[in-house]
Amino acid sequence: MEAAALAYLAAGIGAGLASIGAGIGIGRLASSSMDGAARQPEVTDDIRGLMIISAALIEGVALFALIICLLLTIPILG
Repeated sequence: MEAAALAYLAAGIGAGLASIGAGIGIGRLASSSMDGAARQPEVTDDIRGLMIISAALIEGVALFALIICLLLTIPILG
């Protein structure tokens, strides 16, 4: 295989793994938040706020990983 094809393959696999990781992380976060809100309904607003901040951080890491995957293909093409 050519180097460009391998770079695209690696970027695709990396992007897929980053997306899967973000999906699993947000799923676990939402599950724990719903469980906590069901157990203590009086702190639901606090849990919701923390969940939104945590989800944003997880998405930020996933976006960072996707950008790195795309940047890995630039030296091969340039």
